[in-house]
Amino acid sequence: MERARVVKDELIEQNTRFLAVYLETKNSCLVLLSENEDRLGTLAVALPKPSDSPGLPSSTVLLGDRNMISARMFAEYLASKKKKIALVSIYLETLNEVQAQSIFKKLLERVAPAEVAQKTEEGGSIT
Repeated sequence: MERARVVKDELIEQNTRFLAVYLETKNSCLVLLSENEDRLGTLAVALPKPSDSPGLPSSTVLLGDRNMISARMFAEYLASKKKKIALVSIYLETLNEVQAQSIFKKLLERVAPAEVAQKTEEGGSIT
């Protein structure tokens, strides 16, 4: 049985430190995106849509009310990308969420890259 994978990363933009902590298990992923230090912020959860169902994943905010739009947006994005339950926390001190979205998107891409399909001997792919 494989253990959970944890990835940490940071970026310095606009003289501010932005951090990401990513935890991935077999059926879910959690990412904490924060400014200046690792903290829990507004927490959203998103469930991936079944492959035969069109549309975006469903999401809701579990905790907090600041940065709700970004938390839900990134949770839905991660659930779609990973096809897993996704929890995303956004904590900001000085920047507003619109200013931080592009920075957090970069961080999210670095800690949770797209799955690379592996080729089998028969030529099919395993994801």
